[in-house]
Amino acid sequence: MALTQEQLEELQLLSLFPVNTLQAGLKIHSDAAPVRIEAAQRLFAKGLISQSDGGYLTSLGLEAVQQLESLKTMLAAG
Repeated sequence: MALTQEQLEELQLLSLFPVNTLQAGLKIHSDAAPVRIEAAQRLFAKGLISQSDGGYLTSLGLEAVQQLESLKTMLAAG
């Protein structure tokens, strides 16, 4: 199972959110890289973040970030 470039960009953006809280968010500025803006828009459309330009993680987004953190830990071990 290979990840697409779009999925990698979405994972990269999700990795920037804090893993333990819904109280901290991100703002993707209009002068950000187009791939970062597009990733935020896709994550918003999927219900993982609260705004198309970042915002906060939704409960689904927080679950995804926690899973991503677990995966990063597994890959770092060894």
